[in-house]
Amino acid sequence: MNDWFTIDVIDTDTTIISEYRHWEESHSYLLNGSERSLLIDTGLGICNIYDEVKKLKDKPVTAVATHIHWDHIGGHKQFPDFYAHAEELNWLNGAFPLTMEQIKEMVVDRCDLPDGFDINKYEFFQGEPTRILQDGDEINLGNRSIRVLHTPGHSPGHMCFWEQERGYLFTGDLVYKDTLFAYYPSTDPTAYLASLEKIAALPVKRVFPAHHSLDIYPEILTRMRDAFRQLKAEGKLHHGSGTFDYGDWAVWL
Repeated sequence: MNDWFTIDVIDTDTTIISEYRHWEESHSYLLNGSERSLLIDTGLGICNIYDEVKKLKDKPVTAVATHIHWDHIGGHKQFPDFYAHAEELNWLNGAFPLTMEQIKEMVVDRCDLPDGFDINKYEFFQGEPTRILQDGDEINLGNRSIRVLHTPGHSPGHMCFWEQERGYLFTGDLVYKDTLFAYYPSTDPTAYLASLEKIAALPVKRVFPAHHSLDIYPEILTRMRDAFRQLKAEGKLHHGSGTFDYGDWAVWL
């Protein structure tokens, strides 16, 4: 299982931990501060992400998920100190709208599973966060401050994380190159546009998505915002209107 994770260095204090052998190509981000570290998303839980994290840090680690989907909280059981948004606490307490069989199908779908992995033992993490986050909250790591941005649309409690000093924006499932999902009953296309308006207004220098290509630049934020604005103007910003392709990204409503 040693080759499940791929490590990329952003800077001396920031590392990407990726899972490219699953079709979603999930990315988690380890941010090291002077007092503690923050792990944004804990991946699919197919292999133990803590084993990778402990090679990269020497301070206490807090985990925070951009949202409570299986591919973002799979490793949460290794991090007793974790934060979550108030709007998704019910999903950590038995109310997630998909069955375990549906989740398991998505975990193994188009996945080069490691030897010894038993999908029958896969669990959807449940637990009580040590801190409940709201829009505008700050997470202080010592010499680093990360701001919480509540950005619903993909999910009710979805969050992006903004590090103003470095111009880093961690976008979760709100922004990435590939097909954005906004068709689930728990998604909200109108809220999605409002969230894109919010992040497109920031002086972002680097964008770090939760999935797929890391070759992504801040200009995509305004392109996505403008496309969603146009869909709204055309009366198409609603569930069931279809999939709209914009070249390097698309959205499924």
